[in-house]
Amino acid sequence: MKKVLLFLPDGFETFEASVFIDVIGWNLVDGDGTTELFSCGFHREVKSTFNQRMVVDYLIDEIEVADYDALAIPGGFMEYDFYREAYDERLLSLIREFDVQGKIVASICVAALVLGKSGILKGKKGTTYNMNPARQETLKLFGVEVVNEPIVVSGNIITSWNPSTAAEVAFTLLEMLTNKPNADHIRKIMGF
Repeated sequence: MKKVLLFLPDGFETFEASVFIDVIGWNLVDGDGTTELFSCGFHREVKSTFNQRMVVDYLIDEIEVADYDALAIPGGFMEYDFYREAYDERLLSLIREFDVQGKIVASICVAALVLGKSGILKGKKGTTYNMNPARQETLKLFGVEVVNEPIVVSGNIITSWNPSTAAEVAFTLLEMLTNKPNADHIRKIMGF
């Protein structure tokens, strides 16, 4: 079984988190049956953008990176204090450990800034929120070669523009975990 860890810092965007839950879950039930997703945060109850609450499966201190095949991180809103936890050194260290072990790290929208701050994108190609030039400029400050494309895969790392790319990031992650025919099958039966 391939296990995906979905990290949810306070202020995460619910739509961007939900695509990982659904695509990995659909694969478990109607695909090749080889993927499971587990959520994680700094607190048992995490508050998303727009003040929705979610209870996570694990706390960050309970995570053993060796037990997982991929890390998925949704973006979030500054207005809901996303960067306070997203830039926490404990999460940055977790991201580095996934990368060192050659595991997939998938991000949506401004979660690429978190990957940038961790250092795993330094000298590599990536992208982030494209509707505000300040976000792409910030990513450049982390030493990332910013590419103005919806989704950028750089080795084991996936970054993307904005919420419109969320489902495709999840399908890309599924393809990397399984294979293209399987990911295409899930994409089709989900109506994409």
